[in-house]
Amino acid sequence: MQAADLTLIADAIRMAGRVATSFVGTTARRWDKPGGAGPVTEADLAVNDLLHSVLRNARPEYGWLSEETEDNTDRLSRDTVFIIDPIDGTRSFVEGSDTWAHSVAIAHKGVVTAGAIFLPLRDKLYTAAQGGGAFLNGVAIKASDQSDMKHATVLAARPATDAKHWHSGVPAFECAYRPSLAYRMSLVAEAEFDAMLTFRPTWEWDVAAGALIVTEAGGRCTDTAGAPLTFNNTHPTLPGVMAGGSTLHGALLQAKNGINLASA
Repeated sequence: MQAADLTLIADAIRMAGRVATSFVGTTARRWDKPGGAGPVTEADLAVNDLLHSVLRNARPEYGWLSEETEDNTDRLSRDTVFIIDPIDGTRSFVEGSDTWAHSVAIAHKGVVTAGAIFLPLRDKLYTAAQGGGAFLNGVAIKASDQSDMKHATVLAARPATDAKHWHSGVPAFECAYRPSLAYRMSLVAEAEFDAMLTFRPTWEWDVAAGALIVTEAGGRCTDTAGAPLTFNNTHPTLPGVMAGGSTLHGALLQAKNGINLASA
């Protein structure tokens, strides 16, 4: 079933790219969500509508969790759910950048079983099905095997390098930034960067697809305490995320928490 689900979401996410790029980010109608939740555009909503129509028509028994759909408790009664971010990196979309992405995942009983991330303006489609490996435009990818923190490149927002987050001071990695969490995780999966982390509460739709793509690429993805990520929670957030090649991931967890979680 994972293979069929992956084919479904990969086809749908390509359609989403065509819808999104029919808008011009700098002129698309936009407004701010209540409570300082960030901007949304007419393109976000058009992509959400397209994905909802295509995916729910194909799998009406699956639940639905999307950044741009008002949440309800129906999904909590479903074993399997779609987890959608119509446009991850809306600010980048509005600015006319090419680093925004669509993110689509399917989770079964809390575990992601298929995921796809697509950057239309870069023509980069990342895909993974549980147990089937991870791919970029159909070519297998593998996470970094970097083990030396001093030579590691880590994608993170600047607040993550505040000493208050680290048990014994900030590690000596090189810090870089990309605005889309989905894209950050994809770059880790293809070993363009060695790891990514965020210590802020994180919406499930930002990381669900990326979490599977990283792990299927041979990396590790957990919360910042080292616990596995579980999806389709009542409140759909996670307490931060850390993803990377398996060795470096362990070193980052140890640097943050002060214990070797791999042997704890």
